[in-house]
Amino acid sequence: MLCIFSVDHMYVLGLWDGHDSGAALIRDDQIIYAANEERFTKRKLEVSFPTNSIQAALRHAGIKPGEVKHVAFTTTEFTKTLERIFPRMKENYYLFRRRKMLRPRFENLRHNLKYTMTNVGILPLCNRVSSSLIRRRLDRMGFSKYKLYIVEHHVAHAATAAFTSPFKNSLVITVDGLGDGVSATVSTFNGKELTRHIRIGARDSIGIFFEQVTNIVGMRELEDEGKVMAMADYSYPFPPEDNPLKGLFHVTGTIMRSKYGPARQFDALQRIAWKTPREQFSYFAQQLFENTLAKFVSNSIDRFGISDVAFAGGVFSNVKANMQIRRLDALKRWYVFPHMGDGGIALGAALYANHIINGASKYAFSPYLGDAYEGAVTEKSLKKERSLSVQEEADEEQASHAAQLISEGNYVFWFHDRMEFGPRALGNRSILAPSDSDDVRDKLNLYVKRREWFQPFAPSVLEEDVDSLLEYDGKGYDKFMTMAYRVRENMREHTKSVMHVDGSARPQMVGNENQRYAGLLKKVKRSSGRGIVLNTSFNIHGMPIVMSPEDAIYTMKETKTRYMFINGFFVTNKAGIK
Repeated sequence: MLCIFSVDHMYVLGLWDGHDSGAALIRDDQIIYAANEERFTKRKLEVSFPTNSIQAALRHAGIKPGEVKHVAFTTTEFTKTLERIFPRMKENYYLFRRRKMLRPRFENLRHNLKYTMTNVGILPLCNRVSSSLIRRRLDRMGFSKYKLYIVEHHVAHAATAAFTSPFKNSLVITVDGLGDGVSATVSTFNGKELTRHIRIGARDSIGIFFEQVTNIVGMRELEDEGKVMAMADYSYPFPPEDNPLKGLFHVTGTIMRSKYGPARQFDALQRIAWKTPREQFSYFAQQLFENTLAKFVSNSIDRFGISDVAFAGGVFSNVKANMQIRRLDALKRWYVFPHMGDGGIALGAALYANHIINGASKYAFSPYLGDAYEGAVTEKSLKKERSLSVQEEADEEQASHAAQLISEGNYVFWFHDRMEFGPRALGNRSILAPSDSDDVRDKLNLYVKRREWFQPFAPSVLEEDVDSLLEYDGKGYDKFMTMAYRVRENMREHTKSVMHVDGSARPQMVGNENQRYAGLLKKVKRSSGRGIVLNTSFNIHGMPIVMSPEDAIYTMKETKTRYMFINGFFVTNKAGIK
């Protein structure tokens, strides 16, 4: 007699419809899907409602909208609610921020108005109006009979850090520009409950400070802060006491304060930048940024007596500041949630809602949460392209072949398995190259990435080789490229294409979590003696990381790249540059 048991799963959908919008899906106590809308629309840091991401999550789970009974969203501050009422406001700011329009008149006025409005926070009726508008969008997609949860912005950030970290008990620190009128929080997590103790308002945001610096040096705020961090190392160093920005922030205990509000701060920064070379101005800003954050974190550890710390919020994408924090004597172990910016808060909303519903507070986290494509689907896309030569290869053969090409001084496109969730390519949607070649680094910058020359590339390193290559202090292996380390002096010739001018590198430490990628690195080690490659995201600069085989093929042809390994196929572009 055949017995068939039906299992009813509980699904929690999380969504975010602002800067770097996206969706995430939890089934029971597992994160089963997460992606950002930019991968579908091909507009980097997309701001539109995440319709495509939601549909992809449902497809992955094999369910219909009506089967989801719990939906969570985040951020109901006044400006976000206005943008939900008037979507054109959001689109106009997106085009303005990304400089997809001519420079508008009264730019400074527009800039200051933005920060004045976002400082307002959550007003009466904001929750009700935002909920109504979100429901309207979901109902149009076929959702029905679901409960809707609102998760405050920094609670969503904190949930990603606390619930996915390897720590049973932790101090949880979130810092970003702002969200729901808040720019930073400190909470404690005891393995079950997440309790907030400190809240820093938007007026005193160190994140807004760095956004404004990014704008002043001629780059795009909320996008190019990493360039400012990189450019800072091309300045002559100055002691903190000679920094003209030093008085703009101070930390007293666990309170962080800005001397000015955002509008007056912007004016003060412009006056100083007017007479300062931009590399030097970036150095001053980075130094103040690092020292302020390090003191805030150090004082928080001292106050609560918890030395395992989990971080989230866009500020912690600054790996040089993270390195300064890691060096704190009081810090025992650290963890930065890999999608630390606003692109991660759809997942945070789902995690916190599931915590409310089921008490779930710990997840086995993997960054490989996006779409995968079967070999047959890939082959069909490849066969449409007459300019490409396609050869089928087994996994072992692909690893050996790719390692050989890399050892010969080539760069290759590497596309396999599920897409990464977050801003970093971690071996599934990557461009790979030798770690010791100035020529291939320059070629990647000029012809493929098409980006500023001063931005460093990052390495992927086998865990077993970390100690020999980097000045590793044992405070936590970094599998997600969220921390900078010093490269050992005797290894700098072998790592010159993945090392910044100051001798630091931002590694991905690869173990068994990605066996296919680890297998490639082991093949590289056999030929070079070191399990390390240059790993940069599979995209053209200013575009999202590729999602589908079609995206990969377009990028290969557009950049005239010669070699690609994709889902069991070796592809040669006949028009590729050698």
